[in-house]
Amino acid sequence: MVNAIEVIIHAARLGNTEVLQELIRRGADLNVQDEKGYSPLIIACYNNRYDAVELLLNNGAKIDQQDFGGNTSLMGVAFKGYSEIGKLLIEKGASLDLQHGNGGTALMFAAMFGRNELLKMLLDGGADATVLDVRGLSVFDLAAQQGNLEGIGILEGGDLKK
Repeated sequence: MVNAIEVIIHAARLGNTEVLQELIRRGADLNVQDEKGYSPLIIACYNNRYDAVELLLNNGAKIDQQDFGGNTSLMGVAFKGYSEIGKLLIEKGASLDLQHGNGGTALMFAAMFGRNELLKMLLDGGADATVLDVRGLSVFDLAAQQGNLEGIGILEGGDLKK
């Protein structure tokens, strides 16, 4: 038997806004979490479902909810490189400097995976480039490890918090 969490997570994964709207109309909890701690918003972001993300945010989904590893929606889009959703999350007030279980931030994900449009967007939004992960590595260190020279250039040209 399919449970309510599976239905809303599946609808978010597919970006099925009609089903999501019906679930919202019926009073569904938009902040439920599956067995890995993924919320509908995290799933919609990770699967590049802009309309579903917008719908969920506009109806009370917690923008900074973390999965059981500490990952947020913003970290997911920084990892995947979904700039449009990243822009939406930043505009809606996502916390830019939250850290997951290993201390990584959305800015670090963007730098490591060469998501340089998001890297610039996060810096422009006020992300703190001085945060260190649990190994003591900075966003500069992580960009350098991955050979992201363009990202290093963006970081060096950015207005870094001290």
